[in-house]
Amino acid sequence: QVQLVESGGGSVQTGGSLRLSCAASGYTVSVAWFRQAPGKEREVVSVIYSTDDSTLYGDSVKGRFTISRDNSKNTVYLQMNNLKPEDTAMYYCAAESAWRAGAWYRVQRYDLWGQGTQVTVSS
Repeated sequence: QVQLVESGGGSVQTGGSLRLSCAASGYTVSVAWFRQAPGKEREVVSVIYSTDDSTLYGDSVKGRFTISRDNSKNTVYLQMNNLKPEDTAMYYCAAESAWRAGAWYRVQRYDLWGQGTQVTVSS
């Protein structure tokens, strides 16, 4: 089974930047980032597809976050700029090992998950 390993979380001040990485041990159809703040549901941040590198973003991060991939390293990145306190959450990398049914923003769409990395933004 493909393993996902996240890295790059940390603490920054409002307006700062962080880059998260998700390294996969094998091929995946798509890779997404989700986040979950204490007491809230897990929400999608972004997804990138292996077929054509197309991307989608959640409304709250459009224009601030960028997802990309390095195929030579089998790694997906999430560049987060202009961070806000409301971006504070545990960030999870998720992936589809094969095409699955369901909306791209649903947790159930993804069958592979990383352990998460914490992002904290202070005001």
